[in-house]
Amino acid sequence: MTSLGAPPKICELRRTSMAAFSLIRLRDLKQLGVAHMVYPGAVHSRFEHSLGVNWLAGEAVNRLNNYQGSELGIERFDIQTVKLARLLHDVGHGPFSHLFEREFLPQEMILASSEFALPKITREKKFLYDIVANGRNGIDVDKFDYIVRDSRACALGCNFQFERLMETMRVLGDEICYRAKDYLTIHKLFATRADLYRTVYTHAKVKAIELMIVDALWKANDYLQIASHVHDPSQYWKIEELSTDILLDDTIIKAIETAPDQELRESKDLILRIRRRDLYQFCNEYAVPKDKMENFKNVTAQDIICSQKNGGVILKEEDIAVSNVRIDLTRGTHNPLE
Repeated sequence: MTSLGAPPKICELRRTSMAAFSLIRLRDLKQLGVAHMVYPGAVHSRFEHSLGVNWLAGEAVNRLNNYQGSELGIERFDIQTVKLARLLHDVGHGPFSHLFEREFLPQEMILASSEFALPKITREKKFLYDIVANGRNGIDVDKFDYIVRDSRACALGCNFQFERLMETMRVLGDEICYRAKDYLTIHKLFATRADLYRTVYTHAKVKAIELMIVDALWKANDYLQIASHVHDPSQYWKIEELSTDILLDDTIIKAIETAPDQELRESKDLILRIRRRDLYQFCNEYAVPKDKMENFKNVTAQDIICSQKNGGVILKEEDIAVSNVRIDLTRGTHNPLE
């Protein structure tokens, strides 16, 4: 049973998916990566999140079908498609989720080979795609689940309640819409998300541990060839260089830590530093004024090195990691309330 809804009822279609290793492995992928090392309660997995999204999306499509099914032409195939999408939406994540994609292999995660190209899908009923991942305004059940789940896990206050939005959602044209009087609820959704970014996702110690994990994985890469595995989906989930198989999920760190291979010594040393809380040090942060955003858009370590004053310590470019973060209540320049 998930903490956000009723026990998910697994139909035959989902039993087949649930048996797939690609879904079961989500049990070993923490939703918040390394945040549990700072917020001890943040140990929930992407498997739990997927079940939560599974239930919420089911509720959403069923309510739309009950209220507007004949008008929208919702068919059994459409409902089954949403069922699969909601259950499998996170199966592509690697170790420590966004850390792996964003920091460790930002380019390699994009498969350019036409062999793995997705089939073109007719987007006649766009609102169905928006239920799980809304690319138009960002209001979707994926966000409903992780906003509430992450807030609870980190013992943070959360006054966003998705139930009201779920009850009143309707499709106008080809877009999911909400009543104008619910604008405060939608504002709370994005405000809570911004708070999570400030206090959890970009917490100084969380970022320090992420950087150390990245360095540990890179130091192990020459021996384990982690980067090369992302080009072949059949090999993406497993590395067999060691006497014990290493899976590309969060258990990779424990496997490296306990492996006898001398080639992994530097990685093991970094992991030991994390265990001892001997972390990379946070130096400073600067809140960029809106009128200077363009000047600070892509600050690099080299920019900082070139600006350092001679105070007895000479820093090299590799000594510094810069994290450029933008936190707001919008999607780029688009207001989701419009």
